[in-house]
Amino acid sequence: MSADGARGGTGRTQTLVVLGANGDLTARLLLPGLGGLVASSSLSGLHLVGSDRGEGTDEEWRTLVAGAFAEGGAGGAAVDAVVRDARYVAADATDEDDLRRLLDCRRGRLTLYFALPAAVTVEACRALSRIGVPEGTRLVLEKPFGTDAASATALNDLLHGFVPEDHVHRVDHFLGMSTVLNILGVRFANRVIEPLLTSEHVAAVDIVFDETLGLEGRAGFYDATGALRDMLQSHLLQVLALVAMPAPSTLDPVDVRDAKAHVLRATHVWEHDPERFSRRARYTAGTVDGRALPSYTDEPGIDPARETETLAEIVLAVDTWRWAGVPFRVRSGKAIGSPRQEVTFWFKAPQHVPDGLAGEVPGNRLRIGIGPRRLRLDLNINGPGDPSTISPVSLDTSFGPGELLEYGEVLRGVLEDVKPLSVRDDMSVESWRIVEPVLDAWREGRVPLEEYPAGSLGPAAREGGPS
Repeated sequence: MSADGARGGTGRTQTLVVLGANGDLTARLLLPGLGGLVASSSLSGLHLVGSDRGEGTDEEWRTLVAGAFAEGGAGGAAVDAVVRDARYVAADATDEDDLRRLLDCRRGRLTLYFALPAAVTVEACRALSRIGVPEGTRLVLEKPFGTDAASATALNDLLHGFVPEDHVHRVDHFLGMSTVLNILGVRFANRVIEPLLTSEHVAAVDIVFDETLGLEGRAGFYDATGALRDMLQSHLLQVLALVAMPAPSTLDPVDVRDAKAHVLRATHVWEHDPERFSRRARYTAGTVDGRALPSYTDEPGIDPARETETLAEIVLAVDTWRWAGVPFRVRSGKAIGSPRQEVTFWFKAPQHVPDGLAGEVPGNRLRIGIGPRRLRLDLNINGPGDPSTISPVSLDTSFGPGELLEYGEVLRGVLEDVKPLSVRDDMSVESWRIVEPVLDAWREGRVPLEEYPAGSLGPAAREGGPS
């Protein structure tokens, strides 16, 4: 066994270094998720090191860690042990000498978590490629993975220069959401559902993540990113891959990622026409949940000339045997009055409704909630009174909450070497390849920038397929 502690399973000594320890991501999401993981699993022997450019002490870092763990509901002897042993190292993640000092802090296997802006992460990886890392080191990168297909390819080549691909975790916290993971159970554990999810029966699929939130102080990040890069290119394309992938033989990482990559390689803008089958819009002043929001262009830190979209929508084709001819509408918008966060399968009309059955016969729908933990199936039955009259009904149930927070699931995959939630190198490139024609069309002004009042439903939805 090498000095890095072998395969890093539960109970083995390992070090997690969080680069960007003083950032919002670390305190609000990463540490609460880690606390839940430590409290609920047999993970032990974890040495937690925080690092950032600012000066700090071990005690200040331990106080931050303890507070974040408590915020996530974590407690107990294992949690207390991690807090007591945590330490802070002031360092510039792009400086080779500082990185060497950080690498010297490791005990057992080393994991480096880049809770940093994407550009800083790339520079830090370049520095690591020059000095090298201990055998067995894992790298954890937040999206975005590059800014286009070429830069994603270059970043992958950089990483592969000093660690193997199976030691790289490109994390997407959306894939740690219990409601997203429920897609696998609904699809593959129900014979009455999975055989119907094909082009023979499904007319269209919607993957929508509309939210009430506005900028919430993230103007610096968001105005340079926009809804398409922030939500569609990463999160929702990963959801699409889960929705459309063929059944994997197992949930082992290689099987799941092969199935997802198969889908992404087959995906492109509907009819290869981004001008007709993409939309962009941004919100104007309005009220959401009783809270007044200014127009996006009046938010502090926004440059109106950038024409950054707060709502993005693309209609995609998945050219596989199962899904050829079925439009997938992928959409996400901010400041929406009635948020909708779900995957919807729109089924085709019945082949034949016998004469004598009265009433409207709406299409069946299967709805899997991403935000609200809900599964809903819309059916038609004989109505009350006259049995020849059709009446629509819905079968509705709720999913239970997951054992861990989203980042707890992500970190379990990293620290326990279970990788279905990670994005493989080829998938990071394919995701950019899919959206690049849309980005080009928007950049060239071939798709108008629409507007919608905050608190509205957004631009008129194109539900049920392309129009």
